[in-house]
Amino acid sequence: MQARRSHTALLACTALAVLALTPDAFAQNASNSAATTGDSTALQPIVVKGKRIVKAGVVGDTPLASETSAEAIREKEITSVKDLGNTTEPGVDYVESRPGAAGGMYIRGMGGARIATLIDDIPIPYLETLTRTGSQSPTTGISDSSNSFDLSSLSSVDVLRGSDSSRVGAGALGGALVLRTLEPEDLIGEGRDWGGVAKTGYDGQDRSFNSSVAVAKRIENTSVLFQGGYKRGHERENMGTVDVFGTRRTEPNPTDSKQTNLLFKVRHDLEGGHRIGLTAERFALDKDSDLDTLINGTSYRAGYYHGFDNTQRERVSLDYDYQAPEAGGLFDAARFTLYWQRLEKDSGSNATRFANGSPTATSWRYDRGNETRESAFGLTGGTISQFETGTLNHSVRLGGNLNFFQYDQLVTSIGGTSATAPSASQADVPNVDGTRLGLFAEDEIAFGDSGFSLTPGLRFDWFDYNPKSSSAFTDNSGFGYFGLPDGKSGTRFSPKLLASYQATQELELFAQWSMSYRPPTVTELYSNFTNTVGGYTVLGNPNLKSETGQGFEVGANYDAGDISGKVTLFHNRYRNFIDTTEEYTSAFPSGYFPQGFLINSWANRNRVETSGIEVRARKEFANGIYLDGSLAYTYGKDKETGEFIRSVAPFKSIVGLGYEQETWGVELAGVFSAAMRDDKNPKTFDAPGYGIANFTTWWEPEQFKGMRLQAGVYNIFDKKYWNAIGVRDIDPTSVSSTNQPVDFYSEPGRTFKVSITQRF
Repeated sequence: MQARRSHTALLACTALAVLALTPDAFAQNASNSAATTGDSTALQPIVVKGKRIVKAGVVGDTPLASETSAEAIREKEITSVKDLGNTTEPGVDYVESRPGAAGGMYIRGMGGARIATLIDDIPIPYLETLTRTGSQSPTTGISDSSNSFDLSSLSSVDVLRGSDSSRVGAGALGGALVLRTLEPEDLIGEGRDWGGVAKTGYDGQDRSFNSSVAVAKRIENTSVLFQGGYKRGHERENMGTVDVFGTRRTEPNPTDSKQTNLLFKVRHDLEGGHRIGLTAERFALDKDSDLDTLINGTSYRAGYYHGFDNTQRERVSLDYDYQAPEAGGLFDAARFTLYWQRLEKDSGSNATRFANGSPTATSWRYDRGNETRESAFGLTGGTISQFETGTLNHSVRLGGNLNFFQYDQLVTSIGGTSATAPSASQADVPNVDGTRLGLFAEDEIAFGDSGFSLTPGLRFDWFDYNPKSSSAFTDNSGFGYFGLPDGKSGTRFSPKLLASYQATQELELFAQWSMSYRPPTVTELYSNFTNTVGGYTVLGNPNLKSETGQGFEVGANYDAGDISGKVTLFHNRYRNFIDTTEEYTSAFPSGYFPQGFLINSWANRNRVETSGIEVRARKEFANGIYLDGSLAYTYGKDKETGEFIRSVAPFKSIVGLGYEQETWGVELAGVFSAAMRDDKNPKTFDAPGYGIANFTTWWEPEQFKGMRLQAGVYNIFDKKYWNAIGVRDIDPTSVSSTNQPVDFYSEPGRTFKVSITQRF
């Protein structure tokens, strides 16, 4: 009932807020709100994304961003962030979670909570609960939640690189992934009032079948869109060949997965350039695995140890857009979104466990589960105003976001040490009520017709976390000693300065200095779990300082039609870098922990720096042949200890040679990576370099208008290779419940993809 009342209140408040922003809401409907421009009062530049024309968004108009459109997503068979890093974005990587280590997205060596993910300007939180380590971590660890979206529902993916919080807010120490979902205009062609696209395909990497359909209809000034996606697959292939139970296994654990996505939008254009709309979205990903790597013949019955890992994200938003029908008003463009969003991760296991470590003894049920959830009400948006002062042309952007969130977590347990062991549950992290506020302002100042512009900007961020007691947290074994932790709050100003020079019509030069900011996560501050049998505890650090960064970028963009390219040099400096630590019980008085207990916690590192270069280029020839390539290299080091940052990926490049005609095309592409830098530690795996070849082809038969057939073979020569940052902590000299032989972590061998797309 409480949740139902909350949803009702959300809809009522949102409707009032949007109507307050649109004084002409009840005016007679008028024609399209397309803006006009004049010589001296041009409106905000637009970015063309497929067939959709939109105002330059949060990151779409900065030289530090790159975009992958919906057409490119479909044509390059991009079905995951990992695919994105192997096709259009070599500096982006995605690491699958594994026992004892979190996964997630990486940009320039930064990952996890240091990468911001936004969908329609709404932040997707990064949830991570790693209090359970050792053999329990494959079943009760939480991570990867920021990957809770379906690429088939998107109109574009923008990747913002660099240590810059000014545009997307706290968390963007390494960059941001900015997603835009489909709008009716993406599907409705010129001169039509309806349109759609449907796609179905097969991916051999996980033997998955996927289908999606999106349809839009316009009736006078009202447009409606519906999109649905479905994917069913299995475990991701590797090059392992040992199919046994236990720590020697190298084949992947058998897995069944199901992913669904639903997106609904309604948009209504009003007189005077106003548009209001409603968006509803639901994403779900469920994975069920046989945990064969954990079966040793003495603790769990073979074939009866199963794990699950489920992700669900829901949101409802009321959206307001404004584009001035003529110049001279206070605002030339505006966009606001009032939203409710809930992200939930649920992982765990169920098994049959033997008594006394004997497979002939009595067995009993063994269940573990971990539920982590963050729900939020929020408002996000901004405005654009353009005007002149003498010979200076100004484009002022004002905006921000306000977010009220609730965080809760619960670990459940049935059985464990005996057939009569009672059910139990506890929270490893207290419930937290919190607020996040961010406000930004920037002014793009163009100096007449000189081609030179300066963009100073400033962002203010504030957070406030308030832990709350609950019966689940008071049942925590560490509550009696540590009690309920104190709340925490903080503020930060993050300035930036971007300079750009349009040297010629084709060549743009740019340089930027910016600052970034990330407050500690709830997990880093308030985790509290003790395993007396395992001999360890995981304890948050409420005294952590917020991470800060400075980013320096210099580069050039070139686009002459048949030849284009971009080069960027960067250097980032980070302070108060949050990292995990290990210490022993002598740090805690009163003998609360038994002697010899290992305490895992978090602490701030003083200085970390990364530097690198990114290059991309494309050349199209008149005969239909094209050549494109891209590369990314990042170097990272802890300046205090002198250690290299192993979350930084080695040098990587993608080179493609293709041929296209109007109705068909082929491409041969190579993906090349250098070896992981040798850290001189025999107990960490330094992945070797590799080179793999991919071949793709497409055909659009003239007999079937709007149809496109695609096929590809990937890793043609069946090369064994590893994702270097995904295996950086693997010990090749030993095996355990969280450390299989290195072949277990290898990437897929030769695989195939086929798909058919129909536009209508």
